[in-house]
Amino acid sequence: MDRRQFLIAGSSLAATAALTGAARAGSVAARVGYIPIVGTAPFFVAAGEGWLKQGGIETAVTVFESGPNMIQALASGTIDVYVAGVAPLAVARSRGVDIRVVASTAVGENVVVSAPSLTKFFTAGTSPAAAFKAFRAATGKPARLATQPPGSVPDTVLEYWLWEVAKVDRADVAIVPMGIDATQQAILAGAVDGGTVREPALTILQTRNPQIKLVAGGEEVFPGQPGTVVAVSGAFAAANPDAVQAIVSGLVRAAALIKADPDKAAPHVAAALGKGIVDPALIRQALVSPASRFEIDPRKIIEPARAMQAYQVKLGSLDKEAPFDGLFETQYYERAIKAGG
Repeated sequence: MDRRQFLIAGSSLAATAALTGAARAGSVAARVGYIPIVGTAPFFVAAGEGWLKQGGIETAVTVFESGPNMIQALASGTIDVYVAGVAPLAVARSRGVDIRVVASTAVGENVVVSAPSLTKFFTAGTSPAAAFKAFRAATGKPARLATQPPGSVPDTVLEYWLWEVAKVDRADVAIVPMGIDATQQAILAGAVDGGTVREPALTILQTRNPQIKLVAGGEEVFPGQPGTVVAVSGAFAAANPDAVQAIVSGLVRAAALIKADPDKAAPHVAAALGKGIVDPALIRQALVSPASRFEIDPRKIIEPARAMQAYQVKLGSLDKEAPFDGLFETQYYERAIKAGG
C-alpha cells in the first residue's frame, strides 16, 4: 500500500465510523437540488458509494438549469440542499434566505470555447480581442456567446474574461443567456459562436466536433474561480447537524476517490448526469479533464467568491455587495479532515 492509498484508507475508516454513528440516529430525508455538471461529482460519488445512506441520509434529487433558478426553491423551502454555483448565495442570504455553504466541490470549472464559426479567427499569435474584432469585420455582426443568466458564475466569469482580461471591444460580442443544456446544444448546432461551458459539456463538445476550441481555461477567465458548492438551509442544518457532517465527510472521501480511481467514480457520475445517454467512458474522461478540479475545502473559495461578488456589483447584476457573515460554515470540513487525519 503506497502513501496515497494509506491516506485514503485511513480517511475512509475514520469517516465510516462517523457515518455509522449518524446512521444509528435514524434516517434523515434530504431534498437536493443540483445542476447537471461534473463539478457536482463528489456529491454523486458519495451517494453512489452508499456513504450518504450509511450516514443516515435518504436523498431525493431535482435537477435545475442554473443556480439562480434554484434560489426560489430554496426560498420556498422546496429543497434542503443546494449543489450549484456559489455566486447567487450571498445575495439570497441578504434577502432573507437562510442558507449556509458547508463545502466546495469544484473550482475553475467554467471555460470559454469557440464554435467552428469563431474558431477560425483564433489563429496562433492572435489575441482574443483581435479574434473577436476580425469575426465582426468578416461577418458584419458581433460573435454570439452563450452563458447562463446574469448573476450566475458562468455569466460573471465570462464577462470578467472578456472585459477585464482579454479587453475585448464590447461591440464585438453579444452575450446570450440560456440554460446549461441549451448552451451545449446551441454551440453544437452553430446557433451561437461560442460560450462558457463546464464538464462534461467540454468533453462532449470536443468529442463530437473537434473544431470546437478551448480558448480560455478556468484560471484564466477568473483567478481562483470559485464554482460549485454544497449549501444547506439553516433549518436543515439546525435540525440535522449530524447529517450535514455526514454529507461533508462523504464529499471529502469522494474527492479522494475521484483522484485515486476515476474508473470507479465514473459510473456514479454517469448515472446521475448522463441519464443512461452519455457513455461512462466519456464521463471518466471529463473527470480527469483540465476543467475538472475537485476542491472540498470551503475556506479556499471565500476570498475569490468575495472578489466575484465585487465584480458583479461593477457589472450591475448586483446592486451592492451582500455581507458574507454567516454564509460559510467551515467547521464541518475541518471536522471531516480531523477525523481522517
